[in-house]
Amino acid sequence: MTLSVLAGSCSVYRSYERPDLPVVDSLYRTPQPVAAADTASLAGLSWRELFTDEPLQRLIETGLDNNTDLEVARLKVTEAEALLRSSKLAYLPSVSLTPQGSISRPENAGTTKSYDLAAAADWELDIFGRLTNAKREAKAALEQSEAYRQAVQTQLVATIADSYYTLLMLDEQAAITRRTAENWAENLRVMQALKRAGQTTQMAVAQTEASKLSVDASVLTLERQISEVENSLCALLGMPSQRIERSTLDGQRFPQELATGVPLQLLQRRPDVRQSEAALAGAFYATNTARAAFYPSITLSGSAGWTNAAGGAISNPGQWLLSAVGSLVQPLFTRGQNAAALKVAKAQQQEALLAFRQSLLDAGMEVNNALVQWQTARQRLTLDEQQIASLRSAVRSSELLMQYSSQNYLEVLTARQTLLQAELSAVSDRFDEIQGVINLYHALGGGY
Repeated sequence: MTLSVLAGSCSVYRSYERPDLPVVDSLYRTPQPVAAADTASLAGLSWRELFTDEPLQRLIETGLDNNTDLEVARLKVTEAEALLRSSKLAYLPSVSLTPQGSISRPENAGTTKSYDLAAAADWELDIFGRLTNAKREAKAALEQSEAYRQAVQTQLVATIADSYYTLLMLDEQAAITRRTAENWAENLRVMQALKRAGQTTQMAVAQTEASKLSVDASVLTLERQISEVENSLCALLGMPSQRIERSTLDGQRFPQELATGVPLQLLQRRPDVRQSEAALAGAFYATNTARAAFYPSITLSGSAGWTNAAGGAISNPGQWLLSAVGSLVQPLFTRGQNAAALKVAKAQQQEALLAFRQSLLDAGMEVNNALVQWQTARQRLTLDEQQIASLRSAVRSSELLMQYSSQNYLEVLTARQTLLQAELSAVSDRFDEIQGVINLYHALGGGY
């Protein structure tokens, strides 16, 4: 019996150890632009080094200072720090002062005054690890809060950058569409002149005007989208809606090769993964605390004070009163409740383990998706350049044929419309490439 108690009490003092996770080494499946054993990672760059656009840097600084969610996350860290300090103070004795005084006067007797100036102290001996596990659980909660704060910051940096580059993409698309609208306006004037000269039909004029109005409507839609993105970005930055200062999409420069490092680095860099592991550590210590409830608690109590109540009369001189008591409380009738609490704690620990494992799988999925997005966008951009060059040549050829032959002007309009779509697609693919960089940076745990 004694040996089993000692063995069980030793188990409640065990520290958390990271479980074996075979899935870590196989998280990355996309072909890597660097050697698999290379530990260099895009996440090793600070956000200033990756996002070199000065207006964007100012926006990120504003967001880090003003964002409401990040400030709430900082306050949660402060709360967790206070709870950890409280758990450390539980090792110290609790001291209380209990001064008392009384006056009594029985019938036909003199007045009796008595007083006690006493102090009492209680000190729980942490023989079976209840206080130790509570402190370790509070420390894990602090690590979880800190990781959450970092997760909010990395998400904030990525969201600000994504919104900023969305504005640059919309600016470029709006500029292309406005130039196209001007071309359509010129086309309409030409078609109306040809109609008056009897060289085309009213149907062709109407089709040209409809195409021009469609492009004009697209300009208005893009302007609305720009305003909406600016408004949402201002709310994210914690400031009133206003125009966002920005540069151009063509002026953005990023690394030509993106290194992901090794999957094991996600355990240190990804704040959400660290948050899940801290939750697992907290559940581990909660299980230890549930085990400790089966063992007795030992408390030492003592009091010391100055009193004159020993003899009851005011004429009695004051005396010191000292006492010391040791108590041992062994749970007898709560074993069923303790067993149920331990069963719940074990189940919650297993849930935390599954959540930790899933967070790693999700992190690997995000890295793989971001790599594919970046690589595919770069390949599409190469095709876009070739397509735009071919379409520009087709537009020039169709215009020359219309001037020197009987080719229908609608073929010129069709060629120009196709060129517009290709140019807009190229801008979208450029944004997709930049977004792939942002997503990979965030997926690897960068931004903090």
